[in-house]
Amino acid sequence: MRLLRSTAIIGSLTLVSRILGLVRDMLIATFLGAGVISDAFFTAFKLPNVFRKMFAEGAFNAAFIPLYARRLEEEGEVSADTFAKEAMSALLVVVAFLVIAFEVTMPWSLSIIGFGLDKAVDHNTGISPYYLAVVYAQITMPYLVFMSLTALYSGILNTRNHFALAAAVPIVLNLFMIITLFTLGFSGYNQKTIGYFLTIAITLSGFVQMSLVIWGCRKAGVKIGLKRPQITPGVKRLFFLGIPGLLAAGITQLNLLVSHAIATMEKSAASWLTYADRLYQLPLGIIGIAMGVALLPTLTRRLRSGDEGGAKVTLNRAVEIAAFLTIPAAFALATIPNFLLGALFERGAFTAFTTNQVSMALEMFAYGLPAFVLLKVLTPAFFARENTKTPMIFAAISAVINVTLGLYLFINIGFQGLALATSVAGWVNVIALTLILRKNGHFTPDNRLLTRVPRIIIASAIMSLALSFVTPFAEQILYGNLISDMLSLLFVCFLGLLVYSLSAALLRAFDLSDIRDALKRST
Repeated sequence: MRLLRSTAIIGSLTLVSRILGLVRDMLIATFLGAGVISDAFFTAFKLPNVFRKMFAEGAFNAAFIPLYARRLEEEGEVSADTFAKEAMSALLVVVAFLVIAFEVTMPWSLSIIGFGLDKAVDHNTGISPYYLAVVYAQITMPYLVFMSLTALYSGILNTRNHFALAAAVPIVLNLFMIITLFTLGFSGYNQKTIGYFLTIAITLSGFVQMSLVIWGCRKAGVKIGLKRPQITPGVKRLFFLGIPGLLAAGITQLNLLVSHAIATMEKSAASWLTYADRLYQLPLGIIGIAMGVALLPTLTRRLRSGDEGGAKVTLNRAVEIAAFLTIPAAFALATIPNFLLGALFERGAFTAFTTNQVSMALEMFAYGLPAFVLLKVLTPAFFARENTKTPMIFAAISAVINVTLGLYLFINIGFQGLALATSVAGWVNVIALTLILRKNGHFTPDNRLLTRVPRIIIASAIMSLALSFVTPFAEQILYGNLISDMLSLLFVCFLGLLVYSLSAALLRAFDLSDIRDALKRST
């Protein structure tokens, strides 16, 4: 099954990136902890990151890949490359305008997501977190231009079945940040200076990532370059499909911005939520994003060839793979959040109190992890049919739920309510998209999926019980020493994986022959 092989390629490289990202976050936790500087840094980095997901990874790829794939199949490489040139010129104009606008208005516009940051000087550090965040954000905003072009070239590579390089380039960001943190942190530089150099490293990494995918496209024989922006029929179609996708992605990202803005009203809460978000993003990135990237071109090709039945089978297997890999991860994050965070982060500026606070948010995020991954699986079923409007509508509904419920829970139970609201909104979105796909006849759960998912849940529950039993003993050897912490963490993770694998095998939640068949080269 080509989907599993493509997912494996992307997932393996994404795993390397996420592991390096985890090392990066461990260093950030050690040297910045959760306080004034970390709140400023995370707020600043969130701004270009959110717009990158809206423009580059969200709306643009959702609209661009099906149109590019159609040109490639129906009209050949020359026509496809011409369309890519037109699309790149249009994207560059829009994103460059956005970056310039934010650079000029940053002292005021950052208040959209950082209004809770204290604009007065912090009495303990003598630092103004808001204005520090403004400077950090101005340094990182050019990252959006580089990553938008990186997304375009990556989409071209993925459509042509060259998944490896596009999946590998995020490693560059983590390497740049790790080198910066390691060099400055262990040299005794203060937190404010470390923050400055981290923002510079982020922007430089964006330029390097863009350069790598441009090189990869040229090696693959793609001939595109800059040209004068024009509103051609192809660009009009791109905007027609992209604007609903932009609104859908924008609503989702607006969710995150609003949650972050609300969190800034409580000191350090923005950092607590960010650390929890980073940890649950590990399985989400490896499984969900990898599957979404591989699934969209696969579904598009099947539908272009008229193979509606094959598209349904592909979607069923994608949901099954997602469930098999994601549900146990969700159980683990919800069962032992304190242990995971303590082993990974609790040293240096990251205290035991911070661990307890972050663990409350991580548990809430864990409840929504399967939903977040399923969204990456279900939305390509709409995008492959050039339907970006339906996901936009339900993203809007989930956004309203997230903001209203999040604000209510924040007032009544605290910052962790923002994470719970995000999980609830995610499940509402998944249920709505599933019902629409079933109503339109584009997704019918087959017998294999319906029988295996309950078994996966039972196997995950058994693993959770085993983790609950063994973790208190493992926690006794957590002393803040990196080596002992990692050994303890690896032991618990290996035990959980072993228990889950054996339980799943006994319950026949998977079959070895399925994996063997999926790994065979398909034509």
